[in-house]
Amino acid sequence: MDQAEKLRRMVKESTTPRSVARVITVTSGKGGVGKSSISVNLAIALQRLGHRVVILDADFGLANVEVMLGIRPKLNLADLMFHGKSLNEVITKGPENIGFISGGSGIQELVNLSRDQIVYLIQKLVELDECADIIIVDTGAGIADSVLEFVGASSEVLLVATPEPTSITDAYALLKTLNRKTDITLQDTTIKMIANRTDSYEEGKELYDKLSLVVGKFLNLNLEYLGALPMDPSVSKAVMRQKPAMLVYPNSQFSKTLTSIADDLCSNSTDSLMQKKGIAQLFTNLLRSRIK
Repeated sequence: MDQAEKLRRMVKESTTPRSVARVITVTSGKGGVGKSSISVNLAIALQRLGHRVVILDADFGLANVEVMLGIRPKLNLADLMFHGKSLNEVITKGPENIGFISGGSGIQELVNLSRDQIVYLIQKLVELDECADIIIVDTGAGIADSVLEFVGASSEVLLVATPEPTSITDAYALLKTLNRKTDITLQDTTIKMIANRTDSYEEGKELYDKLSLVVGKFLNLNLEYLGALPMDPSVSKAVMRQKPAMLVYPNSQFSKTLTSIADDLCSNSTDSLMQKKGIAQLFTNLLRSRIK
C-alpha cells in the first residue's frame, strides 16, 4: 500500500465517527453586513434550544467573533496543529456555555500542512464532531480563495445580505464565483439566505426574490430563504458593549426574530440529519486536493 492510499484510508476512517456535528457555515459577499454578529447570536439561540454549539472563527486576521464576545482566547487552531495542544485546550468557553475556537493563523497555514499533519488535524476534528451538536463556521467576507474554499466544502451555508445595493451585488458575485470554480462542487450544498437590517419582513422577502431570480436565471444553484432580521439599534449597542445582543437585549426584536430563525433551522429533523456530515468531513473536503 503506497503512502497516498494509506492516507486516504486513514482519512476515511477518521471521518466516520460515532456521531457527527451539523456544520453551518455563515458567509457574506461583503463585510459590514452583520455576518459575525449573526454567527455569535445564532450560536446562543441554538444553545438555548438544547444544542451543544461551538463557533469556529475562520475569518482570520480580523477576529470579529472574539471582539463581539469580549473574550481574548489564549490558544487557537494553530496551537492544535503545530504546538501539541489538545482540542479541549483550544476551545474557549463563551457565554451560556457555547464553545469558541479562534482560527488565528491556523487557517492560513492549512496550505502548508504535510500529509501527516492533515491526518492529525482531521483525527482531532473527529473529537470535535463528537462533543458538539452544531458547529458554526464564521468565514471571511467576499470572494477571497479562503472564503470560497470553506463555502464550497460546506453542506449547509447561510448567506447574509442587507438591502443595500452593494450587498446584493456582492452576494451575487460570491455565488457566481462559486458557480464558476471548476474545483468546487455545490451539488450537495444547501445555501439559505438571511436578509439582515430590514425594515420589514416584506422587504427581506423582496430582497430574496430579487437575488433568487438572477441566481435561478444565470447560475446552476438553488437559493433558499431562511428569514429577515430587523434593523435594530440594540444590535449596534451590544457590539459596542462587546456582548451578544441575545444576552443584553433578550427581548429586542432582533433577538426574538433570531430565536425564531434558530427554531426554524432545527424544526425540520429530516433536513437536520441530512446536513450532519461533520466538521472533519468539511476539512476533508477543504483539503481534498492534498490527500489525493
